[in-house]
Amino acid sequence: MSKGHKPSDDQPELPLAGQPASAAPSSEPAAAALSTASESDDASLTPAAETAAPVAPQNNDAAPLAHSYRNWFLDYASYVILDRAVPHLDDGLKPVQRRILHTLWDKDDGRFHKVANIVGATMAFHPHGDASIGAALVGMGQRGWLVEPQGNYGNTLTGDDAAAPRYIECRLTPFAREVLFNPKTTLWQKTYDGRSQEPITLPAKFPITLLEGAEGIAVGLTTKILPHNFNDLCRAAINHLQGKTFRIRPDFPSGGIADFSNYNDGERGAKVKVRAKIEQRSKYQFAITELPYGTTTESLKSSIESAIAKGKLKVKRIEDMTSESVEILVELSSTADPDKFIDQLYVFTDCEVTLSPAACVIIDDKPHFMGVSEILRRSVDRARMLLGRELEIRLGELEDQWHADSLERIFIEERIYRRIEGAKTWEAVLAEIDEGLKPHVKKLRRAVTHDDLVRLTEIRIKRISAYNRFKADEAIKALEAEMKQVKHDLAHLTDYAVAWFERLQEKFGKGVKRRTQSDEIEQISAASVVVANQKLHVNRAEGFIALNTRKDDFEFVQDVTPLDDVVAFMADATCKLVRVADKVFVGKNIEHLHVVPKDGDDRYYTLIYQDKESGKAFAKRFQLGGMTREKVYNLAASEGSKLVFFDETKNPESMPKAVTVYLSGRCSARVKEFIFDLSELAVGGRGNKGVTVTQYPIRDVKRA
Repeated sequence: MSKGHKPSDDQPELPLAGQPASAAPSSEPAAAALSTASESDDASLTPAAETAAPVAPQNNDAAPLAHSYRNWFLDYASYVILDRAVPHLDDGLKPVQRRILHTLWDKDDGRFHKVANIVGATMAFHPHGDASIGAALVGMGQRGWLVEPQGNYGNTLTGDDAAAPRYIECRLTPFAREVLFNPKTTLWQKTYDGRSQEPITLPAKFPITLLEGAEGIAVGLTTKILPHNFNDLCRAAINHLQGKTFRIRPDFPSGGIADFSNYNDGERGAKVKVRAKIEQRSKYQFAITELPYGTTTESLKSSIESAIAKGKLKVKRIEDMTSESVEILVELSSTADPDKFIDQLYVFTDCEVTLSPAACVIIDDKPHFMGVSEILRRSVDRARMLLGRELEIRLGELEDQWHADSLERIFIEERIYRRIEGAKTWEAVLAEIDEGLKPHVKKLRRAVTHDDLVRLTEIRIKRISAYNRFKADEAIKALEAEMKQVKHDLAHLTDYAVAWFERLQEKFGKGVKRRTQSDEIEQISAASVVVANQKLHVNRAEGFIALNTRKDDFEFVQDVTPLDDVVAFMADATCKLVRVADKVFVGKNIEHLHVVPKDGDDRYYTLIYQDKESGKAFAKRFQLGGMTREKVYNLAASEGSKLVFFDETKNPESMPKAVTVYLSGRCSARVKEFIFDLSELAVGGRGNKGVTVTQYPIRDVKRA
């Protein structure tokens, strides 16, 4: 058992993790876990989790195991939520982290231990493979608050992996020893195989889950608690104990610039925008010196390279110089716009990311969603309770020591030990000592017990002969002074807890400065920073548009940006809106296309088409209005019509006033050529039918 402390047999035991379905406890804790929260919480679960209530076994020959599957899913969901993915409020740890720390404490001798040995020892408590244990240990070592690493633990900045467990070492940090462990205030339970004991939760006296952060995916819910600054948490804890208001904001180890205006105390639905810190070192050279939380230099470089490949950035070279601090050098090409480049990085790469916190913790074997301020308040209240419990235990120990020392003093100074010289039996020895103490019991604070008498018989002759009354008096006075101080601390427990957090901050908070700069981040429009550096080409007959192609059957249209939309008008009197891409099909026989402005298409269109169904020709003027990408819009009265005249302009004064209509030579009309007046034609929507031009087939139409 850990540190020689064996928990009593009458301490409560919790349901065991990792049991098979046949040995699993009642499904009530599982159902309670899937309820996710108390009545005041509104945590949502997947429909499957909500409907997976246990049912009584039924005799169903077609599905004899149906009831078992229902129960097993509930057991599995409960197990994942309670024993794997979500941290407990009491100590802020997931089960694998708690078992690793318990193992390190059990083996703690001040020296480093090989990680492989700790992983193997932890498997006696954790019913999973070594990979999950090793990954959790490395993660705590990289953060450095609870586990002190030695060796190659990888690089959180670059994303490099740690060395194999046999090559790296670890031990508990002084901070972890001070705030996490006390076997006298720890509740214990049996391990998954019943062979040993492990803590239900560690008696943590600090909000570890806020300090380190937590992230996990369970059945029907997720948790994402962002890390906070140690000194910020200490100050907030002191303010809470003193009844003052406080506010805490995340602090990311990777630094960066964060916008917490929508943080909403870390509850579900909150958003945090985080940006990299970028410096301009020369006209065409930029340096990324801090990363957004959750990214690495490798992932950031990949996002930049992806933006370059899509034509959103013009970059000549990227060089990663990261070692102990981040430094990614980006050199622009000579055709790039340096004034827009930083904004382009924020828009088109992972230099700006949005985080979605959702603080979920286990309370009373149920997952609860709450804000980080409430987590801190409850954690600090528990720390105050544990400090009070430690004082009570210490007071009891001091009283026992005072009683033992006082008895020893009476036993030696009053020479009671001489009374046992004539005793013939063990019972007679104890009776003589008890009789000799009776005149002095009024000096004691409690009654003399049988164990007290036995303890007096165990005093060695050497100690009696070397007894020093002055030293004995001084020792008892020191005990009385400490007892007085402990009683004072218990009577002023809040002040004691405040002083404890102040000492903790002074001891471990020196040099721990905030790394993340808090600032409001203005939304950048992609259209405002994108550059028209792509060349749009079209194959009218086949109906394709393409970017930067060199094929002979494509003709150049204009320079565009990767975010541009193009509207195309086809010979069958249809139109379609598409986003430009390397190659995309629009529709065969493209008559006209142009880029649609980001603020909407305000052009005026004049159209004459030969209707398929009636055979008549109609003229219309319209504006496109709102359109959906990839949707085909029919501009004629019926499908399969034919476009015979098209004109577009941004200025309504430039619309054609009249057109010359040339009819087919095979039609029966006597006049095969006439001028049609368009000046009275009203501008309508794209769906209007138009006015009749002629009932005969049209060969051609030209602007008059």
